[in-house]
Amino acid sequence: MKFDALHHPYASKRMTAYARNGMVATSQPLAAQAGLEILQKGGNAIDAAIATAAALTVVEPTSNGIGGDAFALVWVKGELHGLNASGPAPMGLSIEALEKAGVAEIPKFGFIPVTVPGAPSAWAALSEKFGRLPLTDVLAPAIRYAEEGYPLSPVLAYHWERAFVMYKKLLKGEEYQHWFETFAPEGRAPQVGEMWRSPDHARTLRLIAETKAEAFYRGELAEQIDAYSRKYGGYIRKEDLASYQPEWVKPIGVNYRGYDVWEIPPNGHGLVALQALNILKGYEFLQQDAVDTYHKQIEAIKLAFADGQKYITDHGKMRVRVEDLLSDAYADERRKLIGDKALTPVAGEPPRGGTVYLATADGEGNMVSFIQSNYMGFGSGLVVPGTGIGLQNRGHNFTLDREHDNCLEPGKKSYHTIIPGFMTQGDQAVGPFGVMGGFMQPQGHVQVVMNTVDFGLNPQAALDAPRWQWMKDKLVEIEHSTPDHIVQALAARGHSVRWAVGSGGFGRGQIIWRNPDTGVLKGGTEPRTDGCVASY
Repeated sequence: MKFDALHHPYASKRMTAYARNGMVATSQPLAAQAGLEILQKGGNAIDAAIATAAALTVVEPTSNGIGGDAFALVWVKGELHGLNASGPAPMGLSIEALEKAGVAEIPKFGFIPVTVPGAPSAWAALSEKFGRLPLTDVLAPAIRYAEEGYPLSPVLAYHWERAFVMYKKLLKGEEYQHWFETFAPEGRAPQVGEMWRSPDHARTLRLIAETKAEAFYRGELAEQIDAYSRKYGGYIRKEDLASYQPEWVKPIGVNYRGYDVWEIPPNGHGLVALQALNILKGYEFLQQDAVDTYHKQIEAIKLAFADGQKYITDHGKMRVRVEDLLSDAYADERRKLIGDKALTPVAGEPPRGGTVYLATADGEGNMVSFIQSNYMGFGSGLVVPGTGIGLQNRGHNFTLDREHDNCLEPGKKSYHTIIPGFMTQGDQAVGPFGVMGGFMQPQGHVQVVMNTVDFGLNPQAALDAPRWQWMKDKLVEIEHSTPDHIVQALAARGHSVRWAVGSGGFGRGQIIWRNPDTGVLKGGTEPRTDGCVASY
């Protein structure tokens, strides 16, 4: 199979971007330009990724923020490195504490689901280990956007308005007023083309840059987070922040038709994508828009998710081994469950032994796959007064069932939905890819990988192709651009198929591939959002 299939019959009419010196692909043009600015100032792909990520907290706050988590896969000098910068539950948050407070389930908003933010630590750790420019230079574009303001783009404004309407209805306590002061200063959501600025956000980013995130975890910002939490009966404390460190981890992967596909190990659910690909490599797929392709993809994802939702949690607390879940023998057993009709998935027994995504590359061969999130859009609905820091609600993914692998425990990391992807072939990097969007993410990864490897689509065409999303049981949502005959044939096989309302639920992806012979970069960006590839 020729990897760059420009004339493939399914190729999109959109144009894949090509460049040699550097490339940044993400969901916001201003953030992509921030990364490009850093590349052109002499920074490398890692510096560009940090700059883009920091800028995204300003120019796409509907999906991420300073108080969120981050994960990264970094290719440097022929080696792939993994960074897990997700934070644990506060030490004061436990099932017993919630039971005492009369809480029967973990809510979506407020202080209960707030976990320790990891994103600032990711920026500092990446800069320290691989960066070339000072963090003060790298975060300068984000600080400028926050201080001077910027005009809202269309998709951003749409999601901002939706969040405002929901928060206005649901968030009534005094503790939530700081969110409205920060993100709805005129008493409403800002509109398309309207300027929005956040001086508090700029000040916080400057403190993070000047102290290499020390102010956030062991300084002034930590004190402010602690005081806010104590005032409103929250659980997070400055001690939780002070003890936190991001983790450098070994990526996990499977070989799919000669390409190695890599993900971050649990607590993230990249494992789900890898399990599905492991099952699917036992079949031969000839057409992307064939019912048999859709059917087997959906069934494989269902089986992988059944395992993921049962077993994935903090890596140190998992009761099964990742290598057992990814073994060929286990994939063979799961594959045997796939027939001609839709199944209701259940977890197997292996042998015992609200998000932004960005991709960057430079002319030296360094490449970064980076993802960052507050979860569920703006997150908990809490903004630390005077800081612009929106706290994440990642703890909502915990369960209060003590028998479940992902039950809440103090200091434990929950099942995490955000996952960066990376592909290699032999000892060469192919490049970073990702599709953000909650539980859509591993499903998007599988579809993008297969569009690329099985069907020869270029990066833009791989992202443009219609997507599906398994929801639960036999229910599948289908994008409106999917051919009607596929929908009818899936229904005949027992799938409960519904057309999706809008395209927001199908994720937002970015891809950068690198030609190992020439070093030429080619990138695609998500057509379902305000995406942009900035390059030179």
